Amino acid sequence: MACCGSHRWALRLAAHRPYPDIESLLAAASEASYDLRPADLAEALADESWMPQPLLGMRAPGSQAAHTALRAAHAAYEARFGHVFVVCLDGIAPEEMLDAVLVSIRTRLANDPDEERLTASDELRRIALTRLEHLVATHAAASPSR
Repeated sequence: MACCGSHRWALRLAAHRPYPDIESLLAAASEASYDLRPADLAEALADESWMPQPLLGMRAPGSQAAHTALRAAHAAYEARFGHVFVVCLDGIAPEEMLDAVLVSIRTRLANDPDEERLTASDELRRIALTRLEHLVATHAAASPSR
C-alpha cells in the first residue's frame, strides 16, 4: 500500500508471493497496474492526495512566480479532473523538476477525461514501480547478510 493506494493492486501482489527476483515482482506490479478498474484508480489517486507532501514540484528550486504558477496549475487540474495531479519524476534532476511538472500539468490539462485517466494510470504505475524498487532496495540494505 505504500507503493500504490489501490487495495486490489496490493492484494494481487501479495497473493502471488514469494517472487523469485525483483524483475518478477516488478513485472507483476506492472501487470496489476494495467488491470486497475476505474474504482481502483480512483482509490489510488485519492490515496495520493493524502500523502504528507507538498504539491508536486513545490520543493524544487525556482522563482516565487513559478511556484505561484504551479499552485494555480495544480488547482486547475484538480478542478478539471477531480483528483490530484500525478507524474513520475524518476530521472529528472531537482533543478528541472519545477519546469517538468509545469510543462506536464499544462499539457495534460488539454486532455479529455478518458485520455487523462489513462495517462494518470500510467503515471501511477511508473510511480508504484519506482516506490517498489526503492522499498525492496531499502529492505535489502537493512537486512543482515546470511
